[in-house]
Amino acid sequence: MDMDRYPEIAHEGSVQQTDGNSVTVLLSPRTNCAGCLEKNSCNISGKENKMVTISGNFNVRPGDSVIVSMKQSIGYFALVLGYLLPLFLVVLLLVLLLLFSVNELLAGLLSIAILIPYYMLLIVFRKEINKKISFTLKT
Repeated sequence: MDMDRYPEIAHEGSVQQTDGNSVTVLLSPRTNCAGCLEKNSCNISGKENKMVTISGNFNVRPGDSVIVSMKQSIGYFALVLGYLLPLFLVVLLLVLLLLFSVNELLAGLLSIAILIPYYMLLIVFRKEINKKISFTLKT
């Protein structure tokens, strides 16, 4: 995929709340998401409204229409953390356990159970991850 052609992923939204340090924006699914190349890896293209909080001091008020964007490379980073790495861990552990002749049921359960500490680690390192995965606001 040509990274220069689509450097950002952007969605239109409506400001819901603002204070001195952040802005909360409601992102509604749009019909033009169907034609977007990123629709398969984008949670915004679903059927539900999404709330996004963006750190910073912006000159906006509730009800203002804004554009929330994120660099495409950051979107890929989030995709790896949220989907690809956990899938890789589950499959790797399953294969290793089966190679060591562990019962298939137990191997399957243990492979799925590896997701618990994985997502707990994501929660522990949430602040560091949020520093890398950031949205920008355009008025």
